[in-house]
Amino acid sequence: MAPQPLSPATLFLVLLSLCSSFLLLAESRLTTDYYSKSCPRFADIVRDAVTNKQITNPTTAAATLRVFFHDCLPNGCDGSILLSPTPFNPSPERTSDINLSLPGDAFDLLVRAKTALELACPGTVSCSDILAAATRDLVTMVGGPHYNVYLGRRDTRVSKASLVDSFLPRPNMTVSQLISLFASRGFSVQDMVALTGAHTIGFSHCKEFSAGIYNYSRSSGYDPSYNPRFAQGLQGACSNYRKDPTLSVFNDIMSPNKFDNLYYQNLPKGLGLLASDRALHIDPRTRPFVAAYAADQNRFFRDFAAAMQKLSLYGIKTGRRGEIRRRCDAVN
Repeated sequence: MAPQPLSPATLFLVLLSLCSSFLLLAESRLTTDYYSKSCPRFADIVRDAVTNKQITNPTTAAATLRVFFHDCLPNGCDGSILLSPTPFNPSPERTSDINLSLPGDAFDLLVRAKTALELACPGTVSCSDILAAATRDLVTMVGGPHYNVYLGRRDTRVSKASLVDSFLPRPNMTVSQLISLFASRGFSVQDMVALTGAHTIGFSHCKEFSAGIYNYSRSSGYDPSYNPRFAQGLQGACSNYRKDPTLSVFNDIMSPNKFDNLYYQNLPKGLGLLASDRALHIDPRTRPFVAAYAADQNRFFRDFAAAMQKLSLYGIKTGRRGEIRRRCDAVN
């Protein structure tokens, strides 16, 4: 039986569906030069904001890297972490317990960059693209590797604290828990260990590791996986943390403001600040990567760059699935 020709109405619907599919495909294509015509000074404006902020506040690089990570891993790189509470959404991601300590430097940087970009090319650049590009620029600025950032993301309209708690690593997680968490988001053990190398810059609050340095057990005041002198130094630095919750210690005490591989070299010496850091050296599934990165900074940089590029593309919103916010802390 010969196939019947399509009616004009059916043919129109088929063509309309094909056109819509091609349109969505075009809208969802990310490129490194996405703003070359619509906002030619995009890269320069972001770089200027990054440079000025980092020079004024040297903790900005670590702060922005952490905000980027907390935005991307739970639900994708969509700017959901940037939304502030409103009467209609009193509990966005920023209000989650794990996000309450996110440093303000990163949010301030994004406000500055977004304001400058809105003046230069209104309604064109998404906040999620600004965060991705600024993070890469800051990593490079403090000595880390350069990697390509693909642009064209849209900002989400949804942000709920309840959606993030189970999908961000905690400082007391076991390696098995960490591997499972990252695997649920499509990341390998190697990706996880490389991304954890971000701890080469920044700091952690004393409350995040206090259980390991005070009254650890009946036989020891601190976790024996610590270097004894390091543990004693931490006890002194954090002695007043209950009264002052802002007390903190650098993650990498050897080169806290430089992106390098000393974080991995510290771990076999018992100089890992967090329990999850020290566990990476102990567990046989992660120890080979720790050893490789400690011995070869170039390999660490290559793997970190690849993992960051992979993370930056996770769960992105494109086309009509998101919007270009006028302000990074509020939906349009």
